[in-house]
Amino acid sequence: MTPSAILETALYVTDLAAAEAFYSDVMGLERIARVEGRHVFFRCGQGVLLLFNAEATKVPPPADARLPVPPHGTAGQGHLCFAASAEEIERWKARLQAKGVIIEADFKWPQGGRSIYFRDPSGNSLEFAEPRIWGLE
Repeated sequence: MTPSAILETALYVTDLAAAEAFYSDVMGLERIARVEGRHVFFRCGQGVLLLFNAEATKVPPPADARLPVPPHGTAGQGHLCFAASAEEIERWKARLQAKGVIIEADFKWPQGGRSIYFRDPSGNSLEFAEPRIWGLE
């Protein structure tokens, strides 16, 4: 057996309010859950993007917790790549720049496909790339 897809991806942020504004206003994602001081979750296509305050997820749940999710906090900047066609990447680049987001890199991979890289307010490295960079279509 092998997993069929990634259902959720987590990034850890330093400012939940800034992250929520960025991912909803700049990235256009739909917020589906929020717990003040702990997390904000967004729908992204068929998956979910989880944004956590890392410190709030390092504590083990109480023995009688309704949802006994084990600790899984981390520290530092992470990376997330969103799939996009070449045309969508061009539109995303224009949108991001119009919102004041700096594009750190924009290049074509030797095996084909383009990527653009930028950062969220917590410094996480974000990317839009054509799926063909991994041999996917």
